[in-house]
Amino acid sequence: MTVSTPLMRALGGDDTLLRQGALVLFGSLLVGLSAQISVPMYPVPMTLQTLMISLIGLTYGARLAGVTLLAYLAQGAAGLPVFAGGGAGILYMAGPTGGFLLGFAAMAFLTGWLVERGLSRGFGRLFLAAFIPALLLFVPGVLWLWMITPLDLNAAILGGAVPFQLGGIVKSAVAALIVTGAWATWCARNG
Repeated sequence: MTVSTPLMRALGGDDTLLRQGALVLFGSLLVGLSAQISVPMYPVPMTLQTLMISLIGLTYGARLAGVTLLAYLAQGAAGLPVFAGGGAGILYMAGPTGGFLLGFAAMAFLTGWLVERGLSRGFGRLFLAAFIPALLLFVPGVLWLWMITPLDLNAAILGGAVPFQLGGIVKSAVAALIVTGAWATWCARNG
């Protein structure tokens, strides 16, 4: 199986622990900041987190992206206000958005895994690498919502998945455009 190089590996000559730690910290802070840009909706707000998670997965690769989102979750669990609306703590994570929060690490990992398996260049491939994991995020998100709220499964789907589909397509396209442009710029400068 062919393994493709994610953008951040191509950009940085060395893969030192310090560089990886800096990328994890930067990525987790970026996700935390993007959570504060939200449209209040019930029971799940619409934020820019999935856009940032797609960008991290598309550029970091599977392991580094997964670790970055685990760091983000650890920051929130420890009480840092990194979740939507400044939310934090274990109780917040156990609320209606808990399935999405836990699914973020899997989304980041899967996005990076798809990039490493050949979906690393070109808008169409990058779009698929971003969109498939973003779509699969609704599985744990909706199931969690269904299990911990009085909503039946149909209502959980209608409230926790349906309103976000157009946004998911747009965010995946934006992430793919950004990374396609970054690759084009890097290739132009490095021949």
